[in-house]
Amino acid sequence: MEEKIAVLFVCMGNICRSPTAQGVFERLVSQQGLSEHILIDSAGTHAYHVGNPPDRRAQQAAAARGVDLSVQRARQVQRQDFERFDYILVMDRENETELRARCPEPWQDKIQLFLDYAPEFPETEVPDPYYGGQRGFEQVLDLIEAASEGLLEHLRKTHFPVQPRA
Repeated sequence: MEEKIAVLFVCMGNICRSPTAQGVFERLVSQQGLSEHILIDSAGTHAYHVGNPPDRRAQQAAAARGVDLSVQRARQVQRQDFERFDYILVMDRENETELRARCPEPWQDKIQLFLDYAPEFPETEVPDPYYGGQRGFEQVLDLIEAASEGLLEHLRKTHFPVQPRA
């Protein structure tokens, strides 16, 4: 069996942005028949919420768009993640800086801002909706959906030039 392409989404606590990105991207990959070829996970730079489900507001906003986050549980980035994952996509520069400080040199190039895959947006960072209202969670979903489409297009061109059979 071929090796899967491994994608890790990272935010601070792994209860809002990164689990949303994981859920949205999993759904998109599944719809495209690529679930057998792409491993998807999420984690946080901090251990504030380890073991907890995603924020209730994030779950509700995602569910309204047909994405179920309920089975996910927060975890913190581990050293082995840097080697295991091919793409380590962070939501903002603060968490990018945190990861780069922990990441061994050989794997630094795996870390990038997730919104690099949504160049149509002026934003370069997915804002943390935790202390805001519901509109913040909707904005996060809009950005994540666009970046997920861009990421999948990149993965198709780079890793699957011939369409895998579903």
